[in-house]
Amino acid sequence: MSTTTRERRAGAAAPTGSAALRAPDRRTPTRRSRAARTTAMALLMLAPALLALFFLRVLPMITAVGQSFQSTSLATGTTSFAGIENYAYLFTDPGFHAVLAVTLLFNLVLNPAIVILSAALALLTVQNVPFVGLWRSLIFVPAAVPGAVVALIWSTALQPDGLVNSILETIGLPPQPFLTSANQAAFSIGIMVTWGAIGYWMIFIIAGLKDIPESLYEAAALDGAGWWRRLFAITLPLLKRPMSFVLIACTVGSFLVFAPVQVLTKGGPNGATNFIMYDIYNRAYLLNDLGVGQAEVVVLMLLLSIIVAIQFRLLREEKS
Repeated sequence: MSTTTRERRAGAAAPTGSAALRAPDRRTPTRRSRAARTTAMALLMLAPALLALFFLRVLPMITAVGQSFQSTSLATGTTSFAGIENYAYLFTDPGFHAVLAVTLLFNLVLNPAIVILSAALALLTVQNVPFVGLWRSLIFVPAAVPGAVVALIWSTALQPDGLVNSILETIGLPPQPFLTSANQAAFSIGIMVTWGAIGYWMIFIIAGLKDIPESLYEAAALDGAGWWRRLFAITLPLLKRPMSFVLIACTVGSFLVFAPVQVLTKGGPNGATNFIMYDIYNRAYLLNDLGVGQAEVVVLMLLLSIIVAIQFRLLREEKS
C-alpha cells in the first residue's frame, strides 16, 4: 500500500481539526449529565435521612432558640416577645447555678471513670482468655437495655432492703441509704450510668486496639519490654485518639442523663441529682415556664457545642 493511500485512509478515519476540537464539547455534556444523575440519585437516597435530620434535630433547635426569646402568660396563655429576659433570669437564678455546678461535677467525676473502666475491660477482653466472646457479650448486654429499665433494675437493688445492702450486710458492712442520701444519690446514679455505658464504649476501644500493628509488640518483645512497658509505651499512646473520642462522646451523653433522675430521685434529695436535663423538664413541663426552659436548652446546646469543638481540636492535634 502506497504512502499516499495510507495517508488518505488515515485522513478519512481521523477527525478533521475542527471536528477534533468539537469532540470534547460533545462529550462534556455527557459527563455533566452523568454527574448530575449521580448527584440526583445520591440526594434521593439521602433524602429520608436528611428529612429526619431536619425535622428531628434542626427544626426543634430553631424552635427552641425562637421560644427562648418569648414569654407566655400563665393568666391569659398569650405569648409575647421577651428579648433576653429569660436568659437574664436564668443566669441570675441561684438555682440554675446549683444545677450547673452539680451537672459539671457529675460529668467531671463520671466520664473519666467510664473511660478508664472501658479501657480496662477492653484490654482484658482482647487477651487470650477462655470464653472471651461470652464475657464481651455479658459486658455489652447492659448497653442494649433502655435507660428507664436500667433505672428500674437499680432502684430495686438500691432499696434499703435491696440486693446491694444485703451484700454489704453479708460482708459485715452497714447498709447505706444510697438514693435517699444527698451525699450518695449522685454517686448511685453514676453507678447506674457506668453499668449501662462501659460495654458500649468498650467496643470502640477494642476497635482501637485491633488497629495497633502487631509488629510493634513483636519488636518490643525482642527488646525485652514487659507487659506494663508495652502498655505505657505502645498501647496507651496509640489509643489516644479512640479514647479521646470516647471521652468526649461519653461527656455529651452524660449531659443528657434524664431517665435515672426522673425514675429514682426526681432531682433530690436537696437538689443533689438535679442535673440540667431534669431541670429543663422541670421548668418547661412542671413549672410551665417554657421560655426559661427553652433558654436553658440553648445554654445546654452551647455547652455541648463547646465540647464537640474540643473533640475536633483533640482529633486534629492527634492527626497532626
